[in-house]
Amino acid sequence: MTLEELFAHPPYDLTAAEKETALAGLLTELTRFHYDNCPEYRMILEKLDYNPELETRSSKLTTRDLPFIPVRLFKQFELRSVPKEKIVKTLTSSGTSGQAVSRIFLDADNVRNQTRALNAIISSFIGKGRLPLLLLDTEMIKKDRSMYSARGAGIIGFSIFGRDSTFALDAEMKIALDQVAAFFQKHAEEQILLFGYTYMIWQFVVRALEEAGKKFNAKNAILFHIGGWKKLKDQQVDALEFNRRVQGVLGNVTVYNYYGMAEQLGSVFVECEHGHMHCSNYSDVIIRKAYDFSEAKTGEKGLIELISVLPTSYPGHVLLTEDEGAVLGVDDCPCGRRGKYFKIFGRIKSAEIRGCSDTFERR
Repeated sequence: MTLEELFAHPPYDLTAAEKETALAGLLTELTRFHYDNCPEYRMILEKLDYNPELETRSSKLTTRDLPFIPVRLFKQFELRSVPKEKIVKTLTSSGTSGQAVSRIFLDADNVRNQTRALNAIISSFIGKGRLPLLLLDTEMIKKDRSMYSARGAGIIGFSIFGRDSTFALDAEMKIALDQVAAFFQKHAEEQILLFGYTYMIWQFVVRALEEAGKKFNAKNAILFHIGGWKKLKDQQVDALEFNRRVQGVLGNVTVYNYYGMAEQLGSVFVECEHGHMHCSNYSDVIIRKAYDFSEAKTGEKGLIELISVLPTSYPGHVLLTEDEGAVLGVDDCPCGRRGKYFKIFGRIKSAEIRGCSDTFERR
């Protein structure tokens, strides 16, 4: 199956077996492409005694057999598989002061495929039409280039799903009460879309409104949020409490958490109504045991390996993250979406804090 044929399918309609066949072929070819075009990646694979030429000929190759690289390498090296003149965008991951940041080099094809995948995934939850969009962030994200990293890319990327886009926070990160009230009033009879980063929503929207004794009454809203759970867990706030408090100050809001990272932009994993993170047709996860990197069993905790067919301009298609998780099941989630579904437990203890929301809070 080609990438175009994969895009022709709804994002959650392939069974795990069907997707494995499709991804194994695409990712094997992608591994060979990066091996041939990224010298640093080639050196890594040679150290691992992995020869893509031989593996490409194997009919028994699975995604489990593909070599992974630590996501942290993108902070240490400029990894790209296309000429510099073809790079149209360089994305940086979030990092606190003094930390190195990842640099992700994107060409036009890579950007287009990321957008197509994100559009297919999110549209499967909200429908095809563009909804009035309230961004739970500050408009400074568009004006201050120092803020344009994974956070800025997320805001801009998510804007394709909205119209009449309105920012909820002012330049001082204070909620613009009159502006938000006007937005809710204007779209009172419509379904609306909200987007933001988890900790920032908690700190600058939920907590701020609670302390001010203010609340809004959205009739039909959908919120997508990502990242920044560490600070909430430190405050003993879990997903259920977060959702309850969001609804307490904003009204009738359906809340979707999702997981992703700058190093594989577009390959997002959305949490369904049953609290399970889902792999789309374009991505997969493998849980690796920390002590020997073998594959963990269903329900067993380990390091999350992220697999994506989207990174074509840089070798980010098979990455070992610093997050812990566990696969919960395959093809049988009550929500009806096919493929693997899993749970995330958080960052490993020795890992750097790196989330968009955590980064802002520290600064």
